[in-house]
Amino acid sequence: MAIGKNKRLTKSKKGSRKKAVDPFTKKEWYKLIAPSIFSVKDCGKTLITKTQGTKIASDYLKGRVFEISLADLQKNEALAYRKIKLCIEDVQGYNCLLNFHGMDMTRDKLCSLIRKKQTIIEANVDCRTTDGYIVRLFCIAFTRPQENQISATCYAKSAQCRAIRAKMTAIMTELGTKGDLKSLVKELISAPIGETIEKSCSSIFPIKDCFIRKVKVLKKPKFDVTELMEWHNAEEVAVGGGDAGKAVEAPKEEGLAGSGGRL
Repeated sequence: MAIGKNKRLTKSKKGSRKKAVDPFTKKEWYKLIAPSIFSVKDCGKTLITKTQGTKIASDYLKGRVFEISLADLQKNEALAYRKIKLCIEDVQGYNCLLNFHGMDMTRDKLCSLIRKKQTIIEANVDCRTTDGYIVRLFCIAFTRPQENQISATCYAKSAQCRAIRAKMTAIMTELGTKGDLKSLVKELISAPIGETIEKSCSSIFPIKDCFIRKVKVLKKPKFDVTELMEWHNAEEVAVGGGDAGKAVEAPKEEGLAGSGGRL
């Protein structure tokens, strides 16, 4: 046979082109359920390839991290500068149970605070909660001019910065170690910790715009379903066990006029 002849022997007539298949036909949607400390539980949906053979969808979902605005979780636009990170801990049916994974501040909010002629003071501390989580807290604050000040600048000396930083770390350590992660998150999203730091540092140098800028969960304890379900219980069960229920008013008894008894 001459070289170069019968070139079409290798080419098959049928099935030369693969039929284009929409990849979304192999996907399915899972619902994201936020912890009960937030007012909005159903906070979104996520996509995953359906279970095929040894590739189980729920195994690939666990560990996914989602960044959600606190304004959406709390239905309060004043908290739009806060970003909450939630991680999928467990999958039950088509529901993904989320747990706290971290907190951050939006870039536009942070940039709006930074100005000239003032000092930025930042501090961070690692602390262990009572339920075994190791959390790193970052704090930021800015110096402000004193009342009736003539000078345009309000720079703090290095010794004053060290003293303020020491106060920050002390307050953050106390906050992180006094309770479990759930109580810490509740305080971070509701209690004005920045104002507490401002008041305690006012004797050293007046500061303003004090925030817990960032929270990182560095280490988690061994996964426990019962602990996760505590995060997702909508109503706390009263101490003493069981649901006490609600008192029902007794129906009014109407008597028949002149009968001297009930109907």
